[in-house]
Amino acid sequence: MKQVNIALFGMGRIGKIHFRNIEQHVPDARIVAVADPFLSGSPDGKNSNIFFSKNADEVIAMPEVDAILICTPTSSHADLIEKGIRNGKHIFCEKPMDLSLERTVVLSSMADDAGIKLMLGFNRRFDPDFMEAHKSVRAGAVGDVQVIKITSRDPGLPPIDYIKHSGGLFMDMAIHDFDMARYIMGKEVVEVFARGLNIIDKAVGEAGDIDTALTTLIFEDGTYAVIDNSRKAVYGYDQRLEIFGGGGMIQVENNLHNRNVIYNEQGIRHSLPLDFFMDRYVHSYLNEMKLFVDALKNNKPMPAGGADALKATQIAYAAKMSVELGRSVKLSEVKVKPEKVR
Repeated sequence: MKQVNIALFGMGRIGKIHFRNIEQHVPDARIVAVADPFLSGSPDGKNSNIFFSKNADEVIAMPEVDAILICTPTSSHADLIEKGIRNGKHIFCEKPMDLSLERTVVLSSMADDAGIKLMLGFNRRFDPDFMEAHKSVRAGAVGDVQVIKITSRDPGLPPIDYIKHSGGLFMDMAIHDFDMARYIMGKEVVEVFARGLNIIDKAVGEAGDIDTALTTLIFEDGTYAVIDNSRKAVYGYDQRLEIFGGGGMIQVENNLHNRNVIYNEQGIRHSLPLDFFMDRYVHSYLNEMKLFVDALKNNKPMPAGGADALKATQIAYAAKMSVELGRSVKLSEVKVKPEKVR
């Protein structure tokens, strides 16, 4: 494959990021088509060679399209993935594949059986600092890892209507951290213990969700990951990682608005963390797209594939079950119901 021809579905916030990254920074790929029911042309008035359509089926059937990028609302992901597989297109999809564990299993198997490369947008794996931490762990820089701690706090609540359709905090937000824990540790989770609160806004509870959570993951060798999530950190987008091992520790601190530190008689002050995930992870979005295209061009495994999506989804289900049941939940309890698999 000399150049990867891509069709992009959904020109919302994430779709526009991928569109511009590919157009400006990924020379081995080009956008040949865009499908969005609310878009009639290019968002920047250029790119006259790109085909724009309101009809996803029309675009997904185009013979010149090698791969599709799914950046649409979560409720549409599974149908687009299935159509992509049936049309022989390789797929990049923002997480999750589906809110249903059963359909996630089916789609992952369908892609494997059809020889379709499928990548999920677990973009935090591809943040330069987190990638370096992963590399250091693999090189034995801190010895055998015993505990990792992940802090993931948003600067403010999303709209309540979004929360109602998000799948809940564990599926929408913490799933990134569950994937990160597996990525860093290189091990599988066998048990989950979680607690959740409604402490920020009672409307979140009325929508059937929580806004604050603490989750412990137990891996197959008995080691741990501890994750704390909040929908509202008043000081900014709080994204930190600590990896503790027998030979030392790795810390990844927040990205700040600037690195200036002021020392005076009133104290020591530095800037606040960044305000928004699209600013914090600007480099990771580009890295993941470069890796997606590289995997297609050079026939490599996808760095975050269907199996990773399935594992993270299982952990999210287990975390929700743990909160509801008030006890730890083994992943073996999170079973796919055969009658729901079609």
